[in-house]
Amino acid sequence: MGLDDEPSESVPPLTPAEYALVMAKNATNRLGFALLLVFYREHGRFPPSLAEIDPGLRAQVVRQLGLEPTWPDRYDPLQRTWKRARAEIRALFGFREVTVADADNLASWLGDRVIGAVGSEIASLIERLEVRCRELAIEPPTVERMERIARSAVRAYEERFHASTFARLPAATRERLEALLRPEGSDEATVEDGASSQAPAVLSKLLGNPGRPSLASLQDELAKLELLRRIELPPDLFEHTAPRDLERCRRRVSVEAPYELRRHPDAAHLTWLAAFVHLRVRTLTDDLVDLLIETIQAI
Repeated sequence: MGLDDEPSESVPPLTPAEYALVMAKNATNRLGFALLLVFYREHGRFPPSLAEIDPGLRAQVVRQLGLEPTWPDRYDPLQRTWKRARAEIRALFGFREVTVADADNLASWLGDRVIGAVGSEIASLIERLEVRCRELAIEPPTVERMERIARSAVRAYEERFHASTFARLPAATRERLEALLRPEGSDEATVEDGASSQAPAVLSKLLGNPGRPSLASLQDELAKLELLRRIELPPDLFEHTAPRDLERCRRRVSVEAPYELRRHPDAAHLTWLAAFVHLRVRTLTDDLVDLLIETIQAI
């Protein structure tokens, strides 16, 4: 694309106030200032490099201002001239730079209002951060910083979820959940000493799918269901929990070995196990119905 190429979408011309601000600049900086202004107006942020400014946009601004198509050799955001330029442009549009306090407030907003509703996908959270910054007249920080804010919010959200779930688990239920990570019949001391390390954890028996329809398969699935029901989760433990949060916990239990799960904080791995048990009871119940029907048909 050459200098005279048109941008993909026409950019509205400079307003009288914008034009006056541009023309008040030194002739050598006038075009650069105008391009920063137009880019900021269209995107709500400044370009990190010249390469991000569409050559067609440059050509259009050149024609609007009747200037020579000259552009500074480099755009250095830290250079004093361009720092002043960005400050003037922010003031023109009523925006300000993001502060540490703003970043903390944005992370809290994500955790309190967004993650529970839309999930913890970082790209989606960054999109909502950009919109939120414009609503608050804050210049969005860099993508890297927004990613850090989003990840911090996700960690805080998950820690709150783990802590609140853990607090509602009776001590006896916690111990029965812990027992899923040990071989059947072993105790905490045995596991810590490394004894019976080759024996599979009870949890391993609960992960598999039912076998071929038969009376033996039906009895195996009934035994699993009875084992899970003896854990005695509080009936309303996950009454207000989003299904995506439960599924995230279930996946964690499904992909990590029992000894790896034990390395996580108690509040975290017991919450994951509780969610796994909660969902596994449902799937086992459905599997039993299907097995019963298929077994009866086979008989």
